[in-house]
Formats: sequence, structure tokens, C-alpha cells
Amino acid sequence: MGNFRYTVEVFAPPERIWAVLVDVDRWPEWTPTVTRAQRLEGGPLVVGSQTKIWQPKLTPVTWRVTVLDETAGVFTWTTSKPGIQVTATHKMETNGSGVRVTLSLDYSGLVGALMAWQLKDLNWDYLTTEAAGLKRRCEQ
Repeated sequence: MGNFRYTVEVFAPPERIWAVLVDVDRWPEWTPTVTRAQRLEGGPLVVGSQTKIWQPKLTPVTWRVTVLDETAGVFTWTTSKPGIQVTATHKMETNGSGVRVTLSLDYSGLVGALMAWQLKDLNWDYLTTEAAGLKRRCEQ
């Protein structure tokens, strides 16, 4: 019970979706699940980039980019505290009519499964809300 996945069809060019996903500073403009995002260094998002994220009902955490591959359509970052690591992946797959975007959260570590269970409703709410916001933003 430490894995959450939600998929949405987005009818927009993959380049548009990618641009919205990697512009993490602007996430608060399109999803209420992020109230503030602060990049910890300048320049474009790259592997190793860090961003501090504030979300309702959660303490602020810093996410570090571990995978950033536009060609493969994958953006992954992680955050951790003692006993837990959370990995968030954003994956795009082009299909005939649009782009299938899958948002996922994976909990690991000593207390990962317990934390995932405690936050399961919030995780599902945030994933579905973020997916809907991404869809709206990209299809504008």
C-alpha cells in the first residue's frame, strides 16, 4: 500500500505538457495542492535541481530531481526524511488522440508503508486534483 498512480488523458501537444510539468515554480497557478514552490537554484530544471514545496495539510519539503528526460517524457523527483522516502513520477505517453499522463507516488523506507496508509486519502485527492489541474492548464 505504498504506491499510488493516477492517469489522465490530456489533449495538448506533448511539448506543452512537458513545459507545464517542468515549470515547477508556477505549479501553484494550476493546482491548489501546491500553495508555494521555490526553486533552490537558478536556471532550467535539471537532474539534481531542488525545489521546496508547500502543500496544504503537509509540512514543507524539498524535492530533488532524479530523472528528467523529455524524450522519454519522464520527470521524477524524491524527498526523504528519516525512515521514509517518497518518489513522485510524472510520465507522458503519446497515444492516438492525446497524451496519457500518469502521476505516481511511491513510498519506501522503514515507515514508508505506514505513512502511505496514513495519507492514502490525501494522496488520492492530491493526485486526482493535480491531474485535473494539469489537464485544464495544458488544454487552455
